[in-house]
This record gives sequence, C-alpha cells and structure tokens, in this order.
Amino acid sequence: MDDDLWALIEPVLPPRPKRSPGPRPVDDRRCLQGILYVLHCNITWQQLPLELGFGSGQTCWRRLGRRHEAGVFDTLHRLLLAELNAAGELDWTRVCVDASHLRAKMRARRRAPRRSTAARPAASTT
Repeated sequence: MDDDLWALIEPVLPPRPKRSPGPRPVDDRRCLQGILYVLHCNITWQQLPLELGFGSGQTCWRRLGRRHEAGVFDTLHRLLLAELNAAGELDWTRVCVDASHLRAKMRARRRAPRRSTAARPAASTT
C-alpha cells in the first residue's frame, strides 16, 4: 500500500484502545495489509503467514469486524469514489445498481399464488 493511499485511509480508522492485555498490537497499516492479503489471495484467516509481518489471522479478522461495525469501509468507499470522481477516473455511464441490498416493503403487493404441478398423494383406499 503506497503512502498516498494510506494518507487517505488513516484518518478514517477508529482510535486504537489505550491498553489491552496480550502482546504488543500490530500496526494498523500492517494489519490492513494482512486483511487485504487474505481477501485478495482467497485464503482462510488461519493460513495468513506470520512471516509476512501482518500479525495473526485472528488479529486481522478481529480488526476487520471492529472496523466493519464502526462503518469504516462504507466511509472509505465513499471517500475513494469521491477522489476518483474528482480525478475524472470514473465512467458513470457504466454504473450498475445492485438491488439485492434494497429493503423489501412489508405491505408490498404480492403475486397471485401459482398452482402446484407437483404430484399429489393418492387418496387412501383403506
């Protein structure tokens, strides 16, 4: 991750707790790189190599959850889209809307039920 990208991301991250039990915490930048490594390589959290210096898979997974709950990734998404748009790097004619995230209305009109064409149990002959 280059320094320019990190300069955009770092202010959005929630502050680290002052003191927590256990070993010295992993740097936020290295941990984020570990999260991106796991997601990019499509490996499990347990398979994250400690030799790379990203911390353990458990640490990265825990921070991913905390940052998701804090809304960091939604904020980052909006921030990076704004940066790309300002630089003229986005082609808005190729936008696709994903309707799977739209809320279903509680009292929306429903389709008429379809008659089943499946076989039905025969009437009892006893």
